[in-house]
Amino acid sequence: MLDPFKEQLVTWLKANSHRNKRERRGVKALFEALRAMGYSGSASPVYRFAKRWKLEQSHAPKNVGFVPLHFELGEAFQFDWSCEYAFIGGLRRRLEVAHIKLAASRAFLLVAYFTQTHEMLFDAHARGFAMFGGVPKRGIYDNMKTAVDKIGKGKQRSVNARFEAMTGHYLFDHEFCNRAAGWEKGIVEKNVQDRRRGVMREVTERRWGSLAELNEWLHSACRQAWDELAHPEWPELSVADVWQDEASRLMPCPKPFDGYVEQPVRVSSTSLIQYQRNRYSVPCEWVHGVVSLRAYPEYLLVVGPDGQAARLERHFGRDQTIYDWQHYIALVERKPGALRNGAPFRDMPEPLVELQRQLLKHPGGDRVMSQVLSAVNLHGLEAGLVATELALQIAQSMAETLVELKSFERAEILLRETFDVARQRGSAERALECAALLMNQYIVRNMEEEVAALRQAVSEVVPNVGPMCGLLAQADDEIAFNEDPETMLSRLDELLDEARQLAGAERVLAEAAILANKAI
Repeated sequence: MLDPFKEQLVTWLKANSHRNKRERRGVKALFEALRAMGYSGSASPVYRFAKRWKLEQSHAPKNVGFVPLHFELGEAFQFDWSCEYAFIGGLRRRLEVAHIKLAASRAFLLVAYFTQTHEMLFDAHARGFAMFGGVPKRGIYDNMKTAVDKIGKGKQRSVNARFEAMTGHYLFDHEFCNRAAGWEKGIVEKNVQDRRRGVMREVTERRWGSLAELNEWLHSACRQAWDELAHPEWPELSVADVWQDEASRLMPCPKPFDGYVEQPVRVSSTSLIQYQRNRYSVPCEWVHGVVSLRAYPEYLLVVGPDGQAARLERHFGRDQTIYDWQHYIALVERKPGALRNGAPFRDMPEPLVELQRQLLKHPGGDRVMSQVLSAVNLHGLEAGLVATELALQIAQSMAETLVELKSFERAEILLRETFDVARQRGSAERALECAALLMNQYIVRNMEEEVAALRQAVSEVVPNVGPMCGLLAQADDEIAFNEDPETMLSRLDELLDEARQLAGAERVLAEAAILANKAI
């Protein structure tokens, strides 16, 4: 009953095999399509035919056997990628995890990235060889796009030029598996499954501040696993024990391969370049020019027309604009008004932001701020921040001093006026009260002329008060600098007794006590 429809079903199955996995139609959908064409049978024959056809196409019968593989120490390593998820910076992010594993000792390393691009591939190799202490003679890979440009018949491969440069740098041979033959690098394939049940399970349960923090933890976790895992061929030995023997047979590890990916980009009128759906600022001197962008796993290196290089922190989000305010300093020297609402300057350090806020309150403050930024660019950010913080502290101290002086001036005028009115009306008690307050402030500020003038004015109101004020001043000086508490209190009592004998005004004596207490 299925025979008239087999040709059509084979056509659909072939087309299905070329689609992306997410877009492939299941056998049930194919069965419904056949029924729409007039097929009246059940679904079982369709499922059996589709299963048999897939087995024939894969050249892998169900009961086929496999030959166990054996590798000598230092002979080979295997490499593969896996897709994982983890919470980084408060967001659930998709991660591309590189697995590199020595085929003999089973020592392995996991490194997480946000993409599978060339620079990530080269960085994973550099980290792996550094951890293993050397380079094996051969590397085994699947047909990943970053290594193979075109797959030919059998083992024929058109190898990517950058990948071949990396293998030539480390002097190991590359070997690629047959298509859909993952068992040819089964050691690292199994490593992906095992690590998902161990190390990566803990990764998904924890929260990470950054990708660098995660990779640092993965490095230590992998090294710890070497000590805990038994070697599959020598169960009495751990992976770390066998690795110690293999490390001595590895080729020497050279300096890391400079695995950047380079491309030319044009700088916009706002001094921005675009890379992978993000925009980055560059020095404003390069506006409208073409620069060379070199992409590394953690940063971007931009080389300008003049040969100068700018290093930018790399971001893996989308539609972000990343400013560096120092790139625009030369521009605001000519256009200082742009400081007021300039987007790049919102990210300046807090001392510079505070200084800008204070300066922009005054006419010409934007020009002064542009000169400050020029000095930061000339002498360095750290020196500029120290100078800015000192300037802010001095300005704050001066402001407090001015406020205090203004308050004292107002209080002095009021007390003087009150003293004069009290003296004119013959109110000795009120005059002495004002005089005591003024005398206290004059003595604290070392205003000798004002102290002498006030003594003269007070002596006209109450006889013998002038000598008493002198004694109070002497008390203030001696008590403030005396280090012995008992002597200080004894001298205070003597001076107060002398003051009581010279004048009988209770108000003045009260003020003397207050002054002495302050000195204590």
